[in-house]
Amino acid sequence: MAEKKFETAMSELEEIVHALESGDLPLDEALKAFEKGMKLVRFCSGKLEEAEKKVTMLVRQEDGKVDQVPFEIQKEEVE
Repeated sequence: MAEKKFETAMSELEEIVHALESGDLPLDEALKAFEKGMKLVRFCSGKLEEAEKKVTMLVRQEDGKVDQVPFEIQKEEVE
């Protein structure tokens, strides 16, 4: 099976949420959709955790050393 992409999984998850929120699914289909949705949530959550671990900034210290520090958006950058 080919690796699923995050965007594809999120799109599928959105469709499932809309279908469940509509209330039009029979109980058996709603349960199957909910189960698939939970799998997609775990997949997406895992992908986001992987991405968070990869996002780092290289910071050169005064002594010339290069350290990795977690990427953090500064408050003033967002405003």
